Amino acid sequence: MKTSRMPHAACMGLVLALGCQARAGDGGGSASNVVEFKGTTAMSYVEKQLSFGPRIPNTPAHDKMGDWLATELRTRADTVIVQSFQQKTAKGQTLKLANYLAQFHPKATERILFLAHWDTRPMADKSANLAQQRMPVPGANDGASGVAVLLGVADALKAKPVPDNLGVDLLFVDGEDYGDFSDSTETLIGSRYFAKHLPPGYSTLYAVLFDMIGDKDLDIQQEGFSLANAPEVVQRVWQTADRLGYSRYFQPRVGETLTDDHVPLQHAGIRAIDVIDFNFPYHHTTDDTLDKVSAESLQIIGNVAVALIRQ
Repeated sequence: MKTSRMPHAACMGLVLALGCQARAGDGGGSASNVVEFKGTTAMSYVEKQLSFGPRIPNTPAHDKMGDWLATELRTRADTVIVQSFQQKTAKGQTLKLANYLAQFHPKATERILFLAHWDTRPMADKSANLAQQRMPVPGANDGASGVAVLLGVADALKAKPVPDNLGVDLLFVDGEDYGDFSDSTETLIGSRYFAKHLPPGYSTLYAVLFDMIGDKDLDIQQEGFSLANAPEVVQRVWQTADRLGYSRYFQPRVGETLTDDHVPLQHAGIRAIDVIDFNFPYHHTTDDTLDKVSAESLQIIGNVAVALIRQ
């Protein structure tokens, strides 16, 4: 994802209206949500993804990851839609990509959408070592953590289905992190494709993107485009986290303004926000490895995700 700055006045107005509603303190969370989501299992999903190697489009590791993801989703969801497509970049490369949409109660008209990207970046351009900048990013936090949370949510929904009148969609988008963020042919490819090729009649109450949420030092602030374009969704998520006792981790203040997978969905009229811990020192480096992710952080995020569905 790419960072930019939101105008200060707009940020402060929104954060005063929404963010300060969160109360300080930890604890007091819902025991049922803690039981439903399994942070240790989610951690095993991170480890499984890393076992394939970097999940870069047009590589065997990417193919293996896609096959595994499709199999896992089909054992949990009512319906799995695979959007297979190709993207030709401005540099002339043709990327073979796929989005996976796992649906629970696909006929329900009221729906909630969670998403994450499942690919990893082919070059660690933020590594301090010049030689390492040409190496791929392992993607333990940037990629695998979001996927792991969505799979953990799928486990919870399989074990305890939601009411028939509520639908839940879990979207795994491809090609988020391939290249230059100033080039629309190289980044956010899967979310751009999904936004232009929604399933017939598709609508959702809101959408939450989970990206880089496995950091051991979890610190999630309110992202700028989310506040500007879907403030009521930010409010819902932060109030839910506060109710569970997680206001220490969900900071009620404005952070970065990020070009991430929620932005193409916003352009398609979807009330989408980005839940992201951008204060991750190993972002786009070769050090984005398994030891930088914690089951405790995955548990916190998973509890919030499940609570959003159950409330």
